[in-house]
Amino acid sequence: MDYHLPVMLTESIEGLAIRPDGTYVDATFGGGGHSRALLERLGPQGRLVAFDQDADALANAIDDSRFTLIHENFRYMKNFLRLQGIRSVDGVLADLGVSSHQFDEADRGFSTRLEGELDLRMDRRQELTARTLVNSADEGELARLLRLYGELPNATQMARAICRARAEREIVTTFDLREAVAHHLPRGAENKYLAMLFQALRIEVNGELEALKALLQQATELLVAGGRLAVISYHSLEDRLVKNFFKTGNFEGVLEKDFYGNPIVPLLPVTRKALVAGEEELQRNSRARSARLRVAEKK
Repeated sequence: MDYHLPVMLTESIEGLAIRPDGTYVDATFGGGGHSRALLERLGPQGRLVAFDQDADALANAIDDSRFTLIHENFRYMKNFLRLQGIRSVDGVLADLGVSSHQFDEADRGFSTRLEGELDLRMDRRQELTARTLVNSADEGELARLLRLYGELPNATQMARAICRARAEREIVTTFDLREAVAHHLPRGAENKYLAMLFQALRIEVNGELEALKALLQQATELLVAGGRLAVISYHSLEDRLVKNFFKTGNFEGVLEKDFYGNPIVPLLPVTRKALVAGEEELQRNSRARSARLRVAEKK
């Protein structure tokens, strides 16, 4: 299967400062690129547990006695690690991007370029699809989602256009949705606005931001002192949550202090600001352009 090249591979693996006998988690297995690089750094006593909610990723499982792949969303990481007898880890890596494989499979509905059913589920076992969402949410709720998760300046007009179109006939495919909002795509920025629209629906369908919050909190609890958490995000909503959590231990970014005025933070950022992909990688892989890597260490 054609999965994307692992993004910021060297930077993320080095950021984890891997201990050869440590236990690590790859929260977003995908094509397994990061996992393979991680296993190369682990000794015979090391252990790697990977998660992926997409059944397609299971075909990429690595045949290695140190490796375990769990077909679940990383929001359940703590529970599933406990079932493996693991109560603490030395590092967690998460690449929050959608894989090329998902974009290139028309029937998954992730691509604005390909016609397919408006699905957008990462985990096909769940019930809610983007098709259900755009045909059932009321106009106010749709506008809120497009504004909040797509950061669309014309969210209200887009929501109204979707409701007008679905009143005539159900919106079934990606192209039906494109057609519904065609008049609200600014000239020269059509693809950008469509990407923002699809992003908003994808985040809502998959509960992505809630899952990310759960990941950050659980990873912090699981990490041993000196253990590291590396997260690659692709849009400002994700990056803001990661940045705030690494700096303050909460998602609002409000620094709380103890009685003596010392900041109460469980993690210390290793990277002062987000790292971005180098020029060489960008030439090889254009999808790395929006990637932002942040690394933090457990105090």
